Amino acid sequence: MIRRYRALSDRHKTLVQTIAVVVFMGSLGFASVPLYDWFCRVTGYGGTTSVADGRAVEVLDQTVTVRFDASLEAGMPWRFRPMQREMKVRIGEVAIAFYEAENPTDRPIAGSASYNVAPFAAGGFFTKIDCFCFESQVLQPGERVEMPVTFYVDPAIVRDRDGRFVKQITLSYTFHTIDLPETAALAPAGGVATTTN
Repeated sequence: MIRRYRALSDRHKTLVQTIAVVVFMGSLGFASVPLYDWFCRVTGYGGTTSVADGRAVEVLDQTVTVRFDASLEAGMPWRFRPMQREMKVRIGEVAIAFYEAENPTDRPIAGSASYNVAPFAAGGFFTKIDCFCFESQVLQPGERVEMPVTFYVDPAIVRDRDGRFVKQITLSYTFHTIDLPETAALAPAGGVATTTN
């Protein structure tokens, strides 16, 4: 009788431990995306950029070439392109670049831009002051808009073990379709700083 009770107790204990492991692993899976995002933003790992409120403390005589890339997720009907392919900037100097997006369809479409910087060693030193990627964009039918990104390359890059060898940085954006806000569906075509076909 005692052996039977111990066997049931061991099975119950094993079942509880198994459930605890499953719940713990599920929690880690759920938390992994925000934790990874936070880690990338803090370290620049994976080409994630930094964000700043103002200018760099110094501007160096050294320059770096910044290239611009644009793409769309499958099924996103917009047209999207950089308005300049590349620019040479002094390290620490604030620069502004523009991307152009157009909605050639007959319905409003909302989009959100994800971004990346290559090489990865430059990610933590590429600092955005303002960017269209900070918020979602809604384009009305036929609407075309020029979207700025204001940035600088942190002078600390020249003292970094890997970053000091970076001579060219590529800033890439990909626009993804997102759900249209209810108010945007009723908004008229056109708007501030836009042109229409």
